Amino acid sequence: MKAIDNKELILALEDLENEKGIKKDYLLESIETALVTAYKRNFDAQENVKIEMDKKTGATHVYAIKEIVDNPEDSINQISLKEAKKMNKASKIGDSVEVEIVPKNFGRIAAQTAKQVIVQKIREAEREIVFTEYNDKKGEIVSGPIQKAERGIVIMDLGRLEGIMPLKEQIPTEQYNVNDKIKAVVVDVEKGEKGSPQVIVSRSHPDFVRKLLEFEIPEIYEGLIEIKSVSRDPGKRSKVAVFSPDPNIDPVGSCVGQKGIRIQNVINELHGEKIDVIEWNEDISIFIASSLLPAKIMAVDANYDEKFAQVIVPDDQLSLAIGKAGQNARLAAKLTNWKIDIKSESQFREILMNNQENEDTEETKEEAED
Repeated sequence: MKAIDNKELILALEDLENEKGIKKDYLLESIETALVTAYKRNFDAQENVKIEMDKKTGATHVYAIKEIVDNPEDSINQISLKEAKKMNKASKIGDSVEVEIVPKNFGRIAAQTAKQVIVQKIREAEREIVFTEYNDKKGEIVSGPIQKAERGIVIMDLGRLEGIMPLKEQIPTEQYNVNDKIKAVVVDVEKGEKGSPQVIVSRSHPDFVRKLLEFEIPEIYEGLIEIKSVSRDPGKRSKVAVFSPDPNIDPVGSCVGQKGIRIQNVINELHGEKIDVIEWNEDISIFIASSLLPAKIMAVDANYDEKFAQVIVPDDQLSLAIGKAGQNARLAAKLTNWKIDIKSESQFREILMNNQENEDTEETKEEAED
């Protein structure tokens, strides 16, 4: 039986392996699977078939798999022991044999099927390459012009694919217009319905501030200064805790820069969002006090078991410590990852007096009962 030859196909598969990294064996297996379907569809075949392609020559072999029985009742899927022994003397009842067949015009069908499979696998491989490329960019900043800005969704042109910025990842105070070039941080990479990568980007995520600072401040990029934590109220205010193990480096001063020029570049990118740079300290009381800047703090009572801190401030510093709509206290709590309760000096004294009065009352009751 003459097999269907396609040496050019093998050469094409080898080129694809070299150029795009798609394994030849993987493509051949995919083509063989597709050819079985194509054969059954085009020839309305009922037999159980197997198709193999020679890895060197591309020769396509079609086999009908037949069960060996005493008296075949189904000539399509069964074969007698006598006929089977002509092909293989070791054949026995219950075994299967592969009978090669050469269907008419199958060469043309095979070529078309192979082409379709190759095109499909190339697309899949390219999508996987792009997915891997952008998956490795999670937490990194990307930039590009805005393609669309409608219905609460902003679409960025990233070159090989689009960056999608949902409403929750946008800065509420910003306006997004088509053709504006913007920066954003990659927060996630997903596979769409057809396997196409979808890159989710953000300008509201704390990592956006983190990466902007890393870009603007060489000491952070070089690892001389570490960003310990970031908390944000996007578009309004951010707090950043920094630390340097080198006592000769002032982490806050290095981040702010002379006359604030370094931090100003980040503020400009965020269209005026205020940034408080705070020195991180392993002493949580000191760190919490710093996190509530610009307010002055009198005392911090830290409960380590519950990660709860009671903070006392001068009367005239209470509104500053809490901040407008509680912003300063909320950002400090996120930055330190502690619950923070702020009381003024007067409020704290009143609490102490009430506690003392309650204790005195309890003592009086006990004495009266005695």
